[in-house]
Amino acid sequence: MDRLSQMLKRFNMYADVFFSGQLCEITEFEEPQGRRGHIHILKSGSLLLIHHDGKKQNVGQPSVLFFPTGKKHRIMPDPVKGADVVCATINYEDVASNPITNALPPFLKFQLSRFPELKKSAKWLFKEAFDSKCGRMPMIDRMCDILIIQVLREILDSNQVSHGMLAGLAHPQLANVITQIHALPEYPWSLEAMAELAFMSRSKFADLFRDVVGETPGEYLTDWRMSVAQNALLQGDTVSVVAEKVGYENGSALARAFRKKVGVSPKVWQQQNTKKH
Repeated sequence: MDRLSQMLKRFNMYADVFFSGQLCEITEFEEPQGRRGHIHILKSGSLLLIHHDGKKQNVGQPSVLFFPTGKKHRIMPDPVKGADVVCATINYEDVASNPITNALPPFLKFQLSRFPELKKSAKWLFKEAFDSKCGRMPMIDRMCDILIIQVLREILDSNQVSHGMLAGLAHPQLANVITQIHALPEYPWSLEAMAELAFMSRSKFADLFRDVVGETPGEYLTDWRMSVAQNALLQGDTVSVVAEKVGYENGSALARAFRKKVGVSPKVWQQQNTKKH
């Protein structure tokens, strides 16, 4: 499986379009409760984007404005040109920490004229969003999902993230290693096995991984396993089943690693977060 599909398979996200049309007044977006983000796609006109720290940014060309974790912001239409936009909330199925959003900066902007594939996806979205055909709402939700995946592709292909997991997935020598870790968290990974996949010596691989991703290969493996474990616990799996899925010999071994990383036992965490879910 490719480097992006594996993450999206385990940590799904979906869009809920709540506005499409001409923006008539300033709209404020607060920090969301729970795991959500926002995306705005400007079709035409112009708007003023006001970030959480008061910084202002004029957006005068068709663009995608992506807030992966829903950072507080405001958008204001130009009083003369107006602004035709599609706005959506991005929902993350898990209530735990999402490794995709954690790897992204709080805000990303894509001017559509500079990204042909994004422009193509946005064109299809606009056609449905500004029409009145039957089935319009589920259609634009799905198209917005496609647009978000396209945004993630662009981030990887254009190396817009210089540090962290996505930087590793964009790196020619690290991408296959990280993809395999994502696909097979249950495998008994060793530093030597990872280095062999990268066709590097263990020391050079370890140094490169730490420089690009920001943590050692062993730390990254543990973090990924804990994220997968949390997701599985939310689905109702028992601790012993989860342990097998993420490469621990038994539930006790997983519990020790989980408690060290998360602060509570898997069972307690499952009980606490299943109620929220």
